[in-house]
Amino acid sequence: MPDLLIELFSEEIPARMQRRAGEDLKKRMTDGLVEAGLTYAGAHALTTPRRLTLVIDGLLAASPTVHEERKGPKVGAPDKAIEGFLRGAGLTRDQLEERDTPKGAVYFASIEKPGRPAADIIAEVLEATIRNFPWPKSMRWGSGSLKWVRPLHSILCLLSDEAGSEVVPLDIDGIKSGNTTHGHRFMAPDEITVSGFDDYSAKLKRANVVLDPAERADAIWQDATNQAFATGLEVVEDKGLLGEVAGLVEWPVVLLGSIDDEFLSLPPEVLQTSMKEHQKFFSVRNPKTNRIEKFVTVANRDTADNGATILAGNQKVLSARLADAKFFWENDLRTAKEGMEVWTEALSNVTFHNKLGTQADRINRIAVLAREIAPVVGADADLTEQAAKVAKADLSSEMVYEFPELQGLMGRYYAEAAGLPQEVANACENHYSPLGPSDDVPSEAVSVAVALADKLDTLTGFWAIDEKPTGSKDPFALRRAALGVIRLVLENDVQANLAGRAGIFAVPFTMYATQLHMKGFDDKITDLLSFFHDRLKVFLREQGIRHDVIDACIAMDGNDDLTLLVKRARALEDFMKSEDGTNLLQGYKRANNILTQAEAKDGVEYSYGGDVKFAEEPSEIALFEALAASEGAISSAIEAEDFAAAMGSMAALRAPIDAFFEAVQVNSDNDVVRRNRLNLLHQIRQICGQVADLTKVEG
Repeated sequence: MPDLLIELFSEEIPARMQRRAGEDLKKRMTDGLVEAGLTYAGAHALTTPRRLTLVIDGLLAASPTVHEERKGPKVGAPDKAIEGFLRGAGLTRDQLEERDTPKGAVYFASIEKPGRPAADIIAEVLEATIRNFPWPKSMRWGSGSLKWVRPLHSILCLLSDEAGSEVVPLDIDGIKSGNTTHGHRFMAPDEITVSGFDDYSAKLKRANVVLDPAERADAIWQDATNQAFATGLEVVEDKGLLGEVAGLVEWPVVLLGSIDDEFLSLPPEVLQTSMKEHQKFFSVRNPKTNRIEKFVTVANRDTADNGATILAGNQKVLSARLADAKFFWENDLRTAKEGMEVWTEALSNVTFHNKLGTQADRINRIAVLAREIAPVVGADADLTEQAAKVAKADLSSEMVYEFPELQGLMGRYYAEAAGLPQEVANACENHYSPLGPSDDVPSEAVSVAVALADKLDTLTGFWAIDEKPTGSKDPFALRRAALGVIRLVLENDVQANLAGRAGIFAVPFTMYATQLHMKGFDDKITDLLSFFHDRLKVFLREQGIRHDVIDACIAMDGNDDLTLLVKRARALEDFMKSEDGTNLLQGYKRANNILTQAEAKDGVEYSYGGDVKFAEEPSEIALFEALAASEGAISSAIEAEDFAAAMGSMAALRAPIDAFFEAVQVNSDNDVVRRNRLNLLHQIRQICGQVADLTKVEG
């Protein structure tokens, strides 16, 4: 079986597009080949700034011959119907076969599609792939119609096996396929002839091209960390930047440079962000002081002076960039020391949303809400309100205008410079968190209160104007905000009611009702709580809690206290994994089903309590006694929010319920006994129903 090597050689492909382009080339080629009947053993794509390479191993030498039988129209059908069938089958009428069927004589066509050489199929699939390649952006050049991300120079397309190799003939707008490529643009630009992938890879390495992006990234990281270690420093890890830089070079040459002393006093995050965003440099820090002192840049070639000229040029450009950052930093510090209020006031000219007002309006709402939340999370109300009022002040700063990703972090620096309490400064940085599932959750009370207020204001605001997520669309990241609230509440063990007139939702909704002239918002509170429950289900399912268990707990009163709800769900999940839980559920469902059917048949509700004096069987008496003992224990445990204890008390009912159903026929011929037993079943439903709605738990 031959192997296939494809290389599409072009001008530099943007680093951010390379990985996806390699995946697209692999998928489109393999899908097209398989659809045409060519199966293969394996395939992998490799990328550099100037080439997309695809290797397919163990390809069939030709597609197999296919025999197909098609059923056509009835004999005697209109000529147009028969002619259409013949065109589709590629046959003439004399090639059709008449066969008797239960519905009469019918035409059948036997079609044989002979196999085709792999080269013919590859040429067709590759041309279609190139002409329809899904680049995010593409361009035309010259006089041809072909569009590519950058001008495409050559196509290498080679089939090889033990006997040798052959070029797959292909011509796209004058670009003919061949068996040649080129090495490094500057260090080895001459044409290279190859005979297969191993030969291709080895010759490119000798021509200063590292074909595998993972190999380039590993080489960059190893060399960078070794050079930093030799000077007693360490490279700040940044996997995203590493992947991007590996996509900028074919022959990585790591250079360690110095930062001018005048910039070393800048916050390390400012240095790191400026170097990363503008220069694609790695930061190198002193592990003893955490100060950024050097940088790593990656060149694309060896030079006679070992990179000294390249490094000098980079350091010159870097100094100009850092001079700007220093100017922003010093200006912002002067403003902060005079009072951060000037920045907050400036936000009255910045629109948050045309229906929800300015950023200053939003800050005022967050401050009111944060003060209400403060006692719930154990925070000082005055400090919390103060923090909420300055938390977003840095949005007006020059540094955050230049580097928006530093919002919050710069707020902490400026709050500290302004002499504000440390809890306030920390809240400035932490109130945006968590932004994603891997982010740390704030634990300091003031930060928790402001973070909750920030996210709840966003959610209630967009609910107030009916701008809710729909399908996969969530332009205002409301799902992320809800997950942030859930994590803040759960990881800080915050117990608070969200819904109802006394719930937290009511505070911002009341403000929005005044601002937007809303007549009422109870339905919006209910809908927002349902949204939270949906997000909570996703969150808990990822932690291994069954959806039916979650639904059983959501159905209970108090489901707007997320911490309480999750404690109940986790306890029920653990209980349902036990043998007692499984068997008790079966007994509960049996009791509930019998009771429900009887109530529907009789048109009455059996909820008046059974009486042990009407019991006839020992197991019946034992169940009365077990229910009496468990009812109080379960109620007390739930009141104490000890759901594990409540489940344990409920587990004690398993044996008497099992024994009852084994020995007793509920629907006795004696009406008094029957009613008493049905009332006893109601007690089972009522007592077990204190824990969760077990009807929603799957058997």
